[in-house]
Amino acid sequence: MRQLRVTFVLLLLSVLSTGAIAGDWAQFRGPNGSGLADTKDLPVEFGPQKNVIWRTPLPAGHSSPVLTQDRIFLTGYDEQNMLVFGLDRSSGKLLWRREIARPRKEELHKANSPASPSPVTDGKNLYVFFTDYGMMSFDLDGKERWRMPLGPFNNPFGMGASPILADDKVLQICDAESGSFFVALDKNNGKLKWRVERPEYTRGFSTPVLYRPRGGELQVIISGSLQLTAYSVVSGKEVWWTRGSTWQMKSTPVLGENTIYVHGWAGGADEGQQEDVPPFEEVLKTKDANKDGKLSPEETGDDKIQKDWKSFDLDRDGFLGERDWRFYRSRRAAQNAVLAFRLGGEGDLTEKNFLWRYQKALPNVPSPLLYQNVLYLMKEGGVLTALDASTGAVLKQGRLQGALGDYFASPVAADGKVYTVSHEGKVTVLKPGKDWEILSINEMGEDCNATPAIADGRIYLRTHQALYCFGKK
Repeated sequence: MRQLRVTFVLLLLSVLSTGAIAGDWAQFRGPNGSGLADTKDLPVEFGPQKNVIWRTPLPAGHSSPVLTQDRIFLTGYDEQNMLVFGLDRSSGKLLWRREIARPRKEELHKANSPASPSPVTDGKNLYVFFTDYGMMSFDLDGKERWRMPLGPFNNPFGMGASPILADDKVLQICDAESGSFFVALDKNNGKLKWRVERPEYTRGFSTPVLYRPRGGELQVIISGSLQLTAYSVVSGKEVWWTRGSTWQMKSTPVLGENTIYVHGWAGGADEGQQEDVPPFEEVLKTKDANKDGKLSPEETGDDKIQKDWKSFDLDRDGFLGERDWRFYRSRRAAQNAVLAFRLGGEGDLTEKNFLWRYQKALPNVPSPLLYQNVLYLMKEGGVLTALDASTGAVLKQGRLQGALGDYFASPVAADGKVYTVSHEGKVTVLKPGKDWEILSINEMGEDCNATPAIADGRIYLRTHQALYCFGKK
């Protein structure tokens, strides 16, 4: 087990050497989105009155903190501005605050915010993405370096994926109901390196991860609607893909030593909810009354479609065309699941590299956590499931009594402990393993959507009111 852990850490560091500094929690969910940190002496019990190193009040925002050796960066918003913050890591002192006027106010789900994507840093500069503008870069002292407007976006829930760094590029996925694309910008000046159009993908919120095959070129993997796709970081060329994902992807995939785990949950796609929808050309024969090759709300004759019209009319033109209907068919056939695939290869790897599937008690938003060959799933209602990462078999499933609320933050782990954070601000610390145990439940007394950061024996936790630093005193 020790050798497996060392090998996996070396794999992560070899990937991260292309972007962030090893040892820092430099992007959403830390090293390559894994949620793992190599640190010791983390506290088990903490809260507003216990093991608090410091607390710094902050404006609203759901983004997670990212770290350099001596700084912490976050984003936020107010009614008129997008906000970027730089804090001193040791004291929590606010070093600088930048206000950028919001040029637009995009549609959002009630659980989302204008500052949900987390920043990313290479230890020298900072890169941030806002739904209401696009990409910006600052130096560590808050001086703006460049801007690149992106959007507006046709996403009824707002954007959620965070930027990542790879080589000399900052990468951002922008999936929406129409006009989806993936972009690579020069991290030094913000100029376009390449852009990939993704017309076959609708709304998505998953932050990409990096993967370098043995002796091969660095790849970036995106969990999108119905498909997991890997692109070349150098060129943006599609390298391989796997089908079978559900139609709306929120969580970030995680890498094992030679396996990728992709999780997705979307409404109406649980096992047994699938529906056989006829092809568009067949529907037109019986429902297209005026023979214009498209369907008005009245022509569908379907109360369910008419009631939720915006979910079906993807391009917002007032009709259902061939693309709209094709996605409707795909959504009704999709199934929620955690899927495990072996890494390596090119082209369609759906059948060739498939390992296992799990479809019960799936989370809505939180990403899976792979720790010590156990895959953890944190579902709303406080349901925690531990799966054998090799087979997908359930090792233990149970409720975190005392922390039964909603969950948006993803679990993280280090120092032989797993940390989960409920929306109601209850932080559960667990002893990991096939028979996991609750060590403590710590009540913050403040709502929380952000995933915590872990480094150097400290836990950095953002609530809706403040950023906390916890550690043993």
